[in-house]
Amino acid sequence: MEKLIITAAICGAEVTKEHNPAVPYTVEECVREAGSAIEAGASIIHLHVREDDGTPTQDKNRFKLVMDAIHAQYPDVIIQPSTGGAVGMTNDERLQPTELNPEMATLDCGTLNFGGDEIFENTENTIKYFGEKMIERGIKPELEVFDKSMIDMALRLGKKGFIKSPMHFDFVMGVNGGISGTLRDFVFMRGSIPADATYTVAGIGRFEFPLAAAAIIDGGHVRVGFEDNTMISRGVVAESNGQLVEKVVRLANELGREIATPAEAREILGLKAR
Repeated sequence: MEKLIITAAICGAEVTKEHNPAVPYTVEECVREAGSAIEAGASIIHLHVREDDGTPTQDKNRFKLVMDAIHAQYPDVIIQPSTGGAVGMTNDERLQPTELNPEMATLDCGTLNFGGDEIFENTENTIKYFGEKMIERGIKPELEVFDKSMIDMALRLGKKGFIKSPMHFDFVMGVNGGISGTLRDFVFMRGSIPADATYTVAGIGRFEFPLAAAAIIDGGHVRVGFEDNTMISRGVVAESNGQLVEKVVRLANELGREIATPAEAREILGLKAR
């Protein structure tokens, strides 16, 4: 099997210090949490950024501050900014971090009910627009799929030239309004992508580590982090993103998967060597 790529989603746009005091807001806190994950074995940092008070922002200058600060200490790590932003942001606002020409960025492949009156809107034209911008800027998209229909959308738009192959998917499972985090649904999602595609699985909340184990066994890749889950075990708050990564590394060691370095992750994902 390929070595295991571990992605750490260190803060997200919705989780707060009320959920876990270690959730990072400031540049310094983001470096601390990214560092804890990288030193534990993560080769990709999936990045949202906040203002110092915790307000989500897609401002490219804020992204640059955080990305530069992380790379100053960990120059080899892959930083994957989010273009999901937060509910209510415009397309161009969400796309700002792609102007910094990162190696990767996320591309959400469908609209989702986030609970209550919140709708995470990604129309077909939005997906096409994001896909075109990423091709234009030489960025490999991580295709965020919250349901089987979003895989179908990505494949259809790939045939039309809006997304390049080989594709890399992120199965986000267990979100309110999306597909559940059961093993049955993981197998369904896994069986729905092309043979030349790679994937990461991001289980939300209690689904994080069971789905990580499934992906490790299957030969896929894993995302953990405070964006998805702030607990190390039932009722126990995680001390850091690094502690979540360490748990995945232990699982991988028990199941016979080696951990990919950033250079090895680039090779697996078809990114340019640095």
